[in-house]
Amino acid sequence: MPHKKILYLTMVIEPNDDGYLARCPNIQGAFAEGDTVEESVFNCVDVVKLIASYRSERDESLGRNEIEIMPEMRFSFAMPVGVN
Repeated sequence: MPHKKILYLTMVIEPNDDGYLARCPNIQGAFAEGDTVEESVFNCVDVVKLIASYRSERDESLGRNEIEIMPEMRFSFAMPVGVN
């Protein structure tokens, strides 16, 4: 298992001029644009991973929504998916 922690993100998605903007209000600098809702979400997740890596190198946490993954752990999440 390559990742040892997960982070439960609160993400806000809103339309902008060229598509959508996704942002995590509780993580400074965590925002990204995309042509679709899904693209903006995945781009924002990539930004959060970069921020997490940067903070990890400095022994900093991303906050209280960060939890250790255990082998027996199960979790769920909700994600927007565009349909016609």
